[in-house]
Amino acid sequence: MNLHPAILNLIDLALAEDIGPGDVTSEAVLPPDLRLRAHIVAKQAGVVAGLPVAEAVFRRVDPSVHFIPRVGDGARVEAGTVLAEVEGPARSLLAAERTALNFLQRLSGIATLTRRFVDAVAGTRAVILDTRKTHPGHRALEKYAVRMGGGQNHRMGLYDMVLIKDNHIAAAGSITAAVRRARAAHPDLLVEVEVKNLDELREALELPVDRIMLDNFDLEGIRAAVRIAAGRVPLEVSGGVTLERVAELAATGVDYISVGALTHSAPALDISMDVVDK
Repeated sequence: MNLHPAILNLIDLALAEDIGPGDVTSEAVLPPDLRLRAHIVAKQAGVVAGLPVAEAVFRRVDPSVHFIPRVGDGARVEAGTVLAEVEGPARSLLAAERTALNFLQRLSGIATLTRRFVDAVAGTRAVILDTRKTHPGHRALEKYAVRMGGGQNHRMGLYDMVLIKDNHIAAAGSITAAVRRARAAHPDLLVEVEVKNLDELREALELPVDRIMLDNFDLEGIRAAVRIAAGRVPLEVSGGVTLERVAELAATGVDYISVGALTHSAPALDISMDVVDK
């Protein structure tokens, strides 16, 4: 991945937060000329994401650090797999370690959870999507991690797609009014509308929309919606999607399933940095 300047700024903020005016422990304990070689190791099985970010962290601390990836982002790995090798001044490696691992563990956790959802719906037409439920400032990275796990991205923000939700509909007066205004204002953007029941679905199907979101429908309601839509407009399921029930949701024939948990609840993958040589 090419690191956008905003991501580099995020890395700089994280390093400033952690290192502050200096790593007092390493500076007190380690001679300035000591060099180390270390392995970054997965302590549990999962999907890797964020190695370029980890490399950027080390190189922001010290451009002389050598970072050699041993796997690629998106790779499935087993516990004990060496993900990368780093070599350079000991003080630099230890100053960058925690921040690099924080990014790598978080992003790999998202990729790992996403892959579990993707695997669960394999053999169906359903595509797993993320949402905007991301950590502030980390959206580009977290959505990248979703892609590394085999999922796809929903809209990046409020600017790149029209998504008419219940509050928009309430304020506009109706689904029809909201859709017509949105389509007139943004003829080139994808327009999606959220519906709460089958009557709203029928109304939306008569409008120029590109996708319809079934919000918190039960299983029978989703099946009925698929029959009513009959492939005319792609359907997305949203709300309360868990790994335990995603397969049965996908089996209804919906086109998309959006999962907020991919980014707001993914546990970090256990990854460490182990010194192997001086």
